[in-house]
Amino acid sequence: MSDTSAPTQRTARVAAELAACLPALYRALDRRIARDFPHPKPPEGQLMLLRHVAQHEGCTVREAAEALLMKPNNVSALVSQMTEQGMLERRQDRSDKRVAHLYLTETSRRRLAQVRALEQTHLTEALAALTDGELDALGSATGALVSLARHLHTAPAATR
Repeated sequence: MSDTSAPTQRTARVAAELAACLPALYRALDRRIARDFPHPKPPEGQLMLLRHVAQHEGCTVREAAEALLMKPNNVSALVSQMTEQGMLERRQDRSDKRVAHLYLTETSRRRLAQVRALEQTHLTEALAALTDGELDALGSATGALVSLARHLHTAPAATR
């Protein structure tokens, strides 16, 4: 008799396949975008911060750090770099001068739109090469992947 139940084995298999597949999928898409993007592609940390600020215009460094699962001092350093590069704007809070709110510059707004368009183009081309069954399976899986990301994001940190 096996120590591991069939559902546990299935879950472990899916976890291993996702852990192998998702980074490979990301790297393949990232390489395509870097090849076609007409500007130097921002490092991943900067791109994640730009995407977050685009979705949460006016967020604070602390809010961005929490959402991105990063340390506030690391996000603060990124914000300083990106402000100097003209990618982000820092606006002081009216009631608490120690707090700054983050906004995209017009340049970063345009470049982020270019990256999103390239992502959509490359993914659309790749999806067109799939069978109807594969496309249906991926369509069905997107909701589950969003839920999985939410669970991973909100899971309590392991105690050390």
